[in-house]
Amino acid sequence: MIERGGEVAKVGIGMGSAIAIAISWTKNQSILWAIFHGFISWIYVIYHAFTRPGGLMG
Repeated sequence: MIERGGEVAKVGIGMGSAIAIAISWTKNQSILWAIFHGFISWIYVIYHAFTRPGGLMG
């Protein structure tokens, strides 16, 4: 069970990085920003969700 939880965590981190990189590339068209946002992954995804027009805050 512990190993399976570790696999799920690895997939979650990878998915968060992929989403952050895709969002960053779409907004900035910069590989450096995309790499940076990939490192901070879920933080950037949540930030983007709250700050974009029509996002979580309306």
